[in-house]
Amino acid sequence: MNIVRKDLDQNNVVLTLRVEKTDYAEKVEKTLRDYRKKANVPGFRPGMVPASLVQKMYGKSIVAEEVNKLLSDELYKYIRENNINLLGEPLPSEDEQNFVDFNTQETFEFSFDLGIAPQFEVELNKKDKVNFYNITVSDEMIENQLKSYTGRYGKYVQEEVIEEKDMVKGELLELVDGKVNESGIKLSDAVLTPGYMKDDSQKAIFVGANKGDVVVFNPSQAFDNDAELASLLKVSKDDVKNITSDFRFTIEGVTRYHESEINQELFDKVYGEGVVNSEEDFRAKIKENIQENLVQDSNYKLGTDVREMLVKKYDDLTFPDTFLKRWLLATNKNISEEKIEEDFSGMIAELKWQLIKDKIGKTNDIKVENEDIEGYAKNIAKAQFAQYGMIGLDDEMLMNYAKDMLKKEDTVKSIFEKVYESKVVEIVKNNIKLDVKELTIEEFNKMFEN
Repeated sequence: MNIVRKDLDQNNVVLTLRVEKTDYAEKVEKTLRDYRKKANVPGFRPGMVPASLVQKMYGKSIVAEEVNKLLSDELYKYIRENNINLLGEPLPSEDEQNFVDFNTQETFEFSFDLGIAPQFEVELNKKDKVNFYNITVSDEMIENQLKSYTGRYGKYVQEEVIEEKDMVKGELLELVDGKVNESGIKLSDAVLTPGYMKDDSQKAIFVGANKGDVVVFNPSQAFDNDAELASLLKVSKDDVKNITSDFRFTIEGVTRYHESEINQELFDKVYGEGVVNSEEDFRAKIKENIQENLVQDSNYKLGTDVREMLVKKYDDLTFPDTFLKRWLLATNKNISEEKIEEDFSGMIAELKWQLIKDKIGKTNDIKVENEDIEGYAKNIAKAQFAQYGMIGLDDEMLMNYAKDMLKKEDTVKSIFEKVYESKVVEIVKNNIKLDVKELTIEEFNKMFEN
């Protein structure tokens, strides 16, 4: 097979492959022999179909099949052996492809358009500058987290006197003319919270009342939300519109949530037994955890800024725009030319960043090992548990959770890309100038506002 390369410019190449009969004849003959052994043709015993008949029935389709296989193999072999940094996939040439007829031809020429990535090297030095935002941990952030822990690890206690936020349980009976309506609503397990009542006069009936007291109130006045009223009376929202009577409530239980005290029991629940032994150390540990999370935020921002800086630095890179648009249209059935035009600049920026990452990765021999992926997954698990106040979990539990996550192929691929990019950013970080800026979390968050 003869392959001719024509460079139209630095980003566009046409490859023309000339396929002679000698390139495919042997494989075609072998395939025909196999067909003859398996062919089931009326009037002939299996394996006894004349070769000429098999040739007439299947010859042209087999030639087409074998030529296409050969074409694909040789095309990608040429690309590999010549280290062509391909963008997208080869497409049949719009300008140079000649007509092909498998019925009349024995020699064929196929031309393909190739989109080629730009050639460049990534050079990093101290002239390249990116900001690094060091987010300070404020006393307010520590207090808020402390408040979160005392709230999360509190407990419910039975009380005697009702306060606004208490959960009150008891018997609820509908009244008519001050007496129990025998055909009305009767509930033995009603539950309400005075704090949810919108009418202050109705709320005052409960606040300060004692366990065992019997009070009379009007639910339709107390609650202005049909859903809340329906939930209390255990009727439909449609039926609740007709209920305006007073009710008698016998207070049988008062439950109040008490936040945890700041003591050793709380320290052990949050960080594990004996890890923290004083309020001072507890606050220090909280500050340390907050700082760890803020560093992740700072690194995320650094990554986006490094990307922006490098994409801008190599703004003069050229791409086979026409080819890429054609390839995108050919390989995405649900995308229009208008959508491609609208999103193309963003696609090129993404492609440019991918090429820059690959250059840095190859130059610095970046490798992502299994332990890197497992470690990243473990950190995800740690962060997810921390959202629910589960801190200080042992490594075995975190690793088991991480391994369960990594059973999904898409998750492994996503983590691989993130780890690879973080290693690229770390290399960039160590080779450019970082302008460290101290700021508050509020100032940091404003940078992400549109």
